[in-house]
Amino acid sequence: MHERLNNFIHVLLLIAAALLVGFLSTRYGFVHDFSRTQRASLGVASVKLLDSMPGPIEIVSYARPQGNLRKTIGDFVARYTRAKSDLSLRFVDPDADPDAMREAGVQVDGEIELKYKGRSERLKILSESELSSALLRLSRDRQRLVAFLEGEGERKPDGVANADLGQFGATLKQRGIHTVNLALATTAKVPDNVDLLVIANPRIALAGPAAMAIVDYLERGGNLLWLLEAGEDNGLDALAEALSIRVLPGVIVDGSGQAYGIQDPSFVAVNRYPAHAIDKDFDLGTLFPQPVALAQLAPPKWDFKSILQSSAQSWNETGHIPKAGEAAGDVRYDGTDGEISGPLDFGFAMTRLSPRPGTHEQRVVVIGDGDFISNSYIGNGGNKDFGTRVFDWLLADDALIEIAEPVAQDRAIGLSDSALAILSFGFLLGLPILLVGSGLWIWRRRRRR
Repeated sequence: MHERLNNFIHVLLLIAAALLVGFLSTRYGFVHDFSRTQRASLGVASVKLLDSMPGPIEIVSYARPQGNLRKTIGDFVARYTRAKSDLSLRFVDPDADPDAMREAGVQVDGEIELKYKGRSERLKILSESELSSALLRLSRDRQRLVAFLEGEGERKPDGVANADLGQFGATLKQRGIHTVNLALATTAKVPDNVDLLVIANPRIALAGPAAMAIVDYLERGGNLLWLLEAGEDNGLDALAEALSIRVLPGVIVDGSGQAYGIQDPSFVAVNRYPAHAIDKDFDLGTLFPQPVALAQLAPPKWDFKSILQSSAQSWNETGHIPKAGEAAGDVRYDGTDGEISGPLDFGFAMTRLSPRPGTHEQRVVVIGDGDFISNSYIGNGGNKDFGTRVFDWLLADDALIEIAEPVAQDRAIGLSDSALAILSFGFLLGLPILLVGSGLWIWRRRRRR
């Protein structure tokens, strides 16, 4: 009787201890990352960044309640919450108010919006590198000043016409970038406080003094984004010479677009990108309507890196390309007519040592298309995301933080053919024989008792 009472008390104590542990686990958490590369923890740079950001940070995820997406996002954001207690996560069901989601520009299930001190950033890719880089941009105290050239029919950063860049300009504003219009006909010089000058497809050739003012800005160490179009008479030959580039005749046609349902061969779809900081870990497709090919002049005055290339099935078509409503024509490659087979570069990122005091590197991007971030095409695939990456690189935001995604080491096992044969024999024959033999031995031993 006494032994039964002791056993009963032991069971009650064990149940009480289990209940107590369960209760305490809901009130207090303990997390430790035992992985070799700390894959489940934030990097040191991310933790320091959160420590340097006073005030609350709100993360809003537009994820549907079905499936495991919300849990995946919640587990990932928990790494940041453990490092910063006033960082909060809120979920919004995009199906609850589709009109509001469309107005807010939500395109991807699980899309994330970060809010800090009245500014916001959008993310479609969930990774420490992307999220921490977005937080870093939000933490900037000084607004970057981007000047858009105007006066010759350029695309307007606040315009609402199909060819304008109003939607993209709003995105820049959300990211803490201040945009202004700059008319060189009245100022005669690009101000020194401009962080980036954008030339977005002037329809009228710039006058000589205005063109030389841009070259002067370049020689003073200014960063530049130049968007080009086919058949553009922009009066910027001196700028092209200073950048060591030339525009190839015609427009790029790319037969690989048919695999994505694109019937117009002059619309170039890109889903593979050259190795560059702008394209790093970028896996979204982009669409470029009628881009022009670019070439380097020798000897180059800059360090050239390609950031956009057409496929091997492309060439620069110099003949007429039938438009919608016209009879279908015969568009084919003709090497005797000055056409060059692909892959063709239509986007360059260029660098050199900066002559500007306090700045190490001068950066320029030239892209043979301006439509991809226009109001008409910015919603196609990753066009907006690629455009923001170009601006981030030109404004040197990529140099402020480099967060490498931790990866497991030694995930591949290298075995010789003989080792594989031994393992195969062991699992297929050796292990079953061992189990049967041990069973027989135990059976015989029990029979002898």
